[in-house]
Amino acid sequence: MAAQPQDNPDPDAGWSLPAWIYYDAEWFAAECARVMRPSWQIVCHLNDIPNPGDWQTLEFLGESIIVIRGDDGLPRAFANVCRHRGSRILDGAAGCAKKLVCPYHAWVYELDGRLSGVPMKSSYPGLDPARHGLAPIELEVWRGFLFVRLAPGLPSVADMMAPWDAQVAPYRFEEMQPLAPPRTRPRAVNWKNLCDNYSDNLHILPAHPGLRRMFGPNYVTKAAEWSDWLGGPLQEPGKGASWSERAYHRLLPPVAHLPADRQKHWWYIKLWPNIAFDIYADQIDFMQFLPTGPTTTALREISYALPDDRREMRAARYANARVNRLVNAEDTELVARVQAGMQSALFTVGPLSETEVCLRSFAAKLRRILPEARLHHPPAPGWSRRHLQGA
Repeated sequence: MAAQPQDNPDPDAGWSLPAWIYYDAEWFAAECARVMRPSWQIVCHLNDIPNPGDWQTLEFLGESIIVIRGDDGLPRAFANVCRHRGSRILDGAAGCAKKLVCPYHAWVYELDGRLSGVPMKSSYPGLDPARHGLAPIELEVWRGFLFVRLAPGLPSVADMMAPWDAQVAPYRFEEMQPLAPPRTRPRAVNWKNLCDNYSDNLHILPAHPGLRRMFGPNYVTKAAEWSDWLGGPLQEPGKGASWSERAYHRLLPPVAHLPADRQKHWWYIKLWPNIAFDIYADQIDFMQFLPTGPTTTALREISYALPDDRREMRAARYANARVNRLVNAEDTELVARVQAGMQSALFTVGPLSETEVCLRSFAAKLRRILPEARLHHPPAPGWSRRHLQGA
C-alpha cells in the first residue's frame, strides 16, 4: 500500500527515525513525558477481574497502577500509593481484597478508592478523608479490555481503533477469557525497535520462513491515523511446511461466529504507540512494549480465547503457539542486531520504501510530537527541558 498524499507532506517521509533516539538518555526522558505518559496502556480484561475486589497491576514509567473491580461492579484505576507516606499498597500482579490496607501504617481504602480508616485519626487535625482517597487514573474500557493513561492528549481508544472496529466485532473480544496470566520478559533493546519490527512488512519474506510459507504473497499492511493493520489470509501448506504449520491448517475447527474469509486468517493491529493485538480465529494475543530505559524494554503479553473444549481447538492453539514461538525467537535475534547497529557512529538514518507505510506513519507521528526526531544527530544537552516542563 503506497503512502497516502497529504496537504503538508512530511519532508522526512522517506527516511527512518534517526539512530540516536534509540539509545539517548535525554531523548528517552522527553519521549516518556510526551509520548508515553499520554498513551493508553492495557492493564487487563474485564474477565481477569470478574468479582468485586479482584485487581491487577501494571508497572509503567515508574508508576504502579491498580485496576480493581468495585462492590458496584465497576472497574476503576488508581495509583498503587498510600496517601499517607507514599508506601506501595498492593504487592504482585493480581489478587483479591475486601479493602485495600496499606502495610506501613494501616490506612484503609475502600474498593472505590475512598479513604475509610486512619489509625489515631484524631492526631491528624484537619484531615479530610474525602480529599485523601487513592489517586484516580483515567480508565477506558474498549471491547472488554481495560486501558489506562497517566496524562491526557490522545483520542479515546475507541476512536483510535475505529478504522478496524467492524472487523474486530465478530471475534467477540468482550467474551474472551485469559488462557494464562500475563508474562513479562526483559529485552535489551529500545521499545521503538520492537515496535518497528512488529510493523515492518519487508522482513517477513527473508527473516521468517514459517510466516512466508503460511502467508505467501498475502501479507499486507495498512496505516490509519493512530493504528495499523497487518496480515492476511493463510495459504494451504506447501513444500517445506513444518509440522506445526500443517497441524494448524489441518486441525483448526470451524469457528461459527466468524465469517468464512476469517476462518484461516491471521491479522494484527498495532495501536499507537506500543500495543499490538494478534488476532486469530482460535485466540487473540496482546503485546505491550513497555520502556524501562533508553535501551531496555519489558515485553508484556497474554493470550485470550473464547471457551472452547473441542480437542481440535486445543490442538490448533498448541500448533499456533509453536509457530509463533519460533517467530518470536527470530525477532529477538533481529532486534538485537538492529539495536547494535543503531549505536554505530557510522549509521544515522535509512531510506524507507513506499511500501513501509506503517513505519512511515509511526515516524511521522513521533516527529510531530517531538520535532527533534528530524535531526540526524542529538542536539546540545538540555534541549529536552521545554518538553519536560509541565509534563
